[in-house]
Amino acid sequence: MSGEMPTICLVAGEESGDLLGSELMKALNARLGEGVRYCGVGGERMTSLGLTSFFEMSDVSVMGISAVLARLPLIVRRVYQTVDATVAANPAVLVIIDSPDFTHNVAKRVRKRAPHIPIVGYVSPSVWAWRPGRARKMSAYVDELLALLPFEPDVHRKLGGPTTHYVGHPLSENDDALRPVAGERKPVDEDDKVLLVLPGSRRSEIDRLLDVFGETIAQVKKDLPEVRVVLPAVSHLEGRIRDGVATWPVETEIVTGLDAKHAAFRKAHAALAASGTVSLELALSGVPMVVAYKVDWFFRRIKELNRIFKFASVDSFVLPNIILGKKAIPEFLDDEVQPDVLAGHLVNLLSDSEERRLQLSDLSRLDDVMRLPDGHSQRDAAADVVLKVLKTADT
Repeated sequence: MSGEMPTICLVAGEESGDLLGSELMKALNARLGEGVRYCGVGGERMTSLGLTSFFEMSDVSVMGISAVLARLPLIVRRVYQTVDATVAANPAVLVIIDSPDFTHNVAKRVRKRAPHIPIVGYVSPSVWAWRPGRARKMSAYVDELLALLPFEPDVHRKLGGPTTHYVGHPLSENDDALRPVAGERKPVDEDDKVLLVLPGSRRSEIDRLLDVFGETIAQVKKDLPEVRVVLPAVSHLEGRIRDGVATWPVETEIVTGLDAKHAAFRKAHAALAASGTVSLELALSGVPMVVAYKVDWFFRRIKELNRIFKFASVDSFVLPNIILGKKAIPEFLDDEVQPDVLAGHLVNLLSDSEERRLQLSDLSRLDDVMRLPDGHSQRDAAADVVLKVLKTADT
């Protein structure tokens, strides 16, 4: 690179992207020293590190179809504003961070208007789950892609996507919050057993799974009356969850907030969970689990695509199973979600059984599978790729 410090543009669209972007900025600052200019779109973390944000990130950080539609005209304006400002800044590299509906629309338009600006994508869309054609399309406007899951580089290679680098997952970076210290998780053969219930983070998931999870827990309680049931609830659905749990014949402790959730994970002996990132959190915490999902084409599509493209060595919709290449965690979809079947597995997992020991043994391999070489951190691995792009652009 030349002696002049580069301008780096980073565009995020939600809190998780702001966190990834801020960690990347820290790593870049450590390598490049003072004087790097940052512009783009970010939240409090990124702006506190020197990013000049084109507008408040909250303008585009919306969830839910009704909220998106209500704010769609503003979001569209913000896309074009970001494109105009990025082209005017003429950065040495543009890094788009997650939130593909926003950031990829920015990247496509920057590529058309300023094709000389290299573009790095941070977080791969789930092309292995749906719309696999996006991978090849991305290769037209993303030069390098940073993936959070170890199997994603191979997925993009098979689908004709951009060059993809596994840079580690944020959960692996923060697993201390999930893992118990000595004495925090009691031996499973003692009476104080803790069963987590995680029915999802979307209202549709709660509506589909809460009743059948309640029936399952009631059956578990018949076999293991000493079991304590804890349900970490997302705050925006707490009311709906409390109303649903009120009809359960089992006393259930509902906790909210990230700290309370992590504390529950560290004490838990087993879990019944909806499919999603939470299965990876549980796995890294060393909590054996049963995973279920109902009435959703998305997970059927994962299985269908996996059969067609052989993305993973196991036909699964559960992240730890896909990462491990083995159906270590029992998983049930739609009509398979039966309380007696789920309860049978949970009773086994709440005792010192062969099923529990085998699953724990498999989950213990996740660290090795997800660990980056040479003790790299996620932010350093991401910074390596961005710095390589900067060096190439400068030659």
